[in-house]
Amino acid sequence: MQADAPRACRFGRRLYLNNESWHPSVPPFGEMKCILCWCVSGETHCQRQECPPSACASPASRDNPCCAKCR
Repeated sequence: MQADAPRACRFGRRLYLNNESWHPSVPPFGEMKCILCWCVSGETHCQRQECPPSACASPASRDNPCCAKCR
């Protein structure tokens, strides 16, 4: 293996290539659609989707299950 080749990332039992992104799967909850992970030179980085603050008292989450919107 070459030392200057981009390294892959291991997350759980899966191997992801450099610059590949995915939604992690966390047992027993399943795939976490609101979290995005990506591989950068052998290091896994994950971030929850950021949502703007809601301007209403009882927001609904119809269009985007990760972010609530006013009805």
